[in-house]
Amino acid sequence: MKKTIIILAAFVIVLLGLFVFYGGCYKITIQNINTGGETLIYEAVTGPYSQSFKVSDKIHNDLLDSKIETTKCLGIYYDNPKNVDKDKLRSEIGCIVENVDSETIEKLKTKYSVKILPNENYIVAEFPYKGSLSILMGIKKVYPAIEKYSKENNYADAPIMEIYDVPNKKIIYRKFINN
Repeated sequence: MKKTIIILAAFVIVLLGLFVFYGGCYKITIQNINTGGETLIYEAVTGPYSQSFKVSDKIHNDLLDSKIETTKCLGIYYDNPKNVDKDKLRSEIGCIVENVDSETIEKLKTKYSVKILPNENYIVAEFPYKGSLSILMGIKKVYPAIEKYSKENNYADAPIMEIYDVPNKKIIYRKFINN
């Protein structure tokens, strides 16, 4: 019995440690910031958002094979999975590229869609990125905070971007402001 209690206590401590490590106690700060202007190489995707990682990984690897450095992947999620069937969810999944010449961009357009993200006001929040569990924890903590801020400020429903900034170990959430 004593051994079972010790094992159970150790298990709870490990779970609590993982919760804290992956951002469970991280305080979410929401800001309204003018940002954007990044060049996005992406694919339009219809279907479950769970396929985002696979798509961004493929694009990231293709870019690396083409000798194009990228350290930020992103997804733009157009639909709320609470309101739309998962097979009809729309997103744009890809990577942000920097310092890429126009000739290279034209070559990329033969395989992928390319656009420059609008430079405008967004609702922005950040969350620490320490691995896949950070993504799940961010979804559980950041999305409700952004939605609450949106309602308090009378912002309409709009797409949300998730930018995975690997070198800076953070996930940046941006909600388009449509008023």
